[in-house]
Amino acid sequence: MEGDFIKINEWLLPLSWFYGLGVNFRNILFEAGILKSRAFKTPVISVGNITVGGTGKTPHVEYLVRLLQDKVRVAVLSRGYKRKSSGFVLAGKDTPMEQIGDEPYQMKQKFPDITIAVDRKRTRGIERLTGEEAGDKAADVVLLDDAFQHRYVKPGINILLVDYHRLIIYDKLLPAGRLREPLRGKNRADIVIVTKCPNELKPMEFRVVTRAMSLFPYQHLYFSTLEYDQLRPVFSEASAAALPELSEQNVLLLTGIASPRQMLEDLKPDTRSITPLTFPDHHKFRYKDIQRLNETFKAMPTPKCIVTTEKDATRLTAAAGLSDEVRRKLYVLPVRIKFMADQEESFNQDIIDYVAKNCSRSLNTALQASKVTDKHQDKLQWR
Repeated sequence: MEGDFIKINEWLLPLSWFYGLGVNFRNILFEAGILKSRAFKTPVISVGNITVGGTGKTPHVEYLVRLLQDKVRVAVLSRGYKRKSSGFVLAGKDTPMEQIGDEPYQMKQKFPDITIAVDRKRTRGIERLTGEEAGDKAADVVLLDDAFQHRYVKPGINILLVDYHRLIIYDKLLPAGRLREPLRGKNRADIVIVTKCPNELKPMEFRVVTRAMSLFPYQHLYFSTLEYDQLRPVFSEASAAALPELSEQNVLLLTGIASPRQMLEDLKPDTRSITPLTFPDHHKFRYKDIQRLNETFKAMPTPKCIVTTEKDATRLTAAAGLSDEVRRKLYVLPVRIKFMADQEESFNQDIIDYVAKNCSRSLNTALQASKVTDKHQDKLQWR
C-alpha cells in the first residue's frame, strides 16, 4: 500500500523542527525576491524530489531523453554527485566516470549522441549549454537532473517525483523522516509523478492517492511504474546468447542505490530464491566489498546468477578483484518507467507542447508531427 516503506524516528522530531526553520527561511528569501530565481529563454525541464533517497529520477530523465532526442537537441545537466572534478564539465565519449559522476556517465553511455554536462552551479551550466559558446551545438531544451530544490533556476516545467511507498504526505522532515523541505514545497511543481507504483494498482487506489496528494488545479498528477528490460551481461565473459531464466535461478541482487526495496519486491516472485546484497547509494566498491561479493556468491547454491542495476554496473566495471565466476555470472537489469492508467499520451503531449512553444529555432518535422492537440484535453496552465 502507499506509504508502507515510511519509518518515522519520532525521538528526532525536535531536531526536525529546527531543520524546518532553516529550510523555511531559505524559501522565504526566494519568495520575497531577496534570493533570485532565474528564468531562461531556452526550455528548461527540472526533474527532482523533496525527499532523501531514490524516487526514480534517472529513469524519468531518460524517458524524457527518449521522447525528445529525435526532435530537438537535448542536453542533460546534473551536479555530478560524488565526482572528482569541479566547475563545468562537458562529457565526451571517453570522459571517465570519476569526472562526471555515475548517473551522468550511465546516461552518456546509453545516449552518446546527446549532450551531458555537470555543474553544481546550474545557471552557469545552462548558459554554457545554450549560449554563444555552444555554437551550432547549443541545446534546444535542457533537462535538469535532481534540481527541484535548486531554486536559483526557474524551470519552465518543474516535475516532482514522489515514491508511492514513501508518499510525502505521510513523511516528516529530516532527520526524523526523509523530507528535505516542508510538504508545501510540492506546490512549486507543475507536474507530480507518483513513481514505483505496483503494477496491479486498482482504480480506487488511484483515486485515494489523488485525493490524498491534494494538488492545485494548475498541477497535473501522473502515476508511473518500473518496467524491466532483458538482462544484459556486464562483462564479455558472460554470454548474451545464454541469458539466465530468472525463474530457474538463485539470484544475488547487488544494489548500491537509495531505494532497492521495490526492485527486490518485483523480482522475488520470479526467482527460485533471491539474496539481497545492499550498499549505500552511489557506493564506491572497495576491495573488502568485492571480497564480500565473491564469497557470498560462491556460497550460494546453483544454478545462480548476480543481478545488478545499471548505475551499479558502471562502478563495478572499474572494480578490481572480481572472481572469474562473478564476472561470468554478473548481469545488469535495465529499468524503464511506464506511465499507468493510459496517461502516457497526455504526459508526452504536455512536454512536447511546452518545448514546441518555447524553442527558439524552427523545430523539425518530427516534433510538429507528434502534436495531437486536437485529441489532448485539459491542458496544463504553466505558471
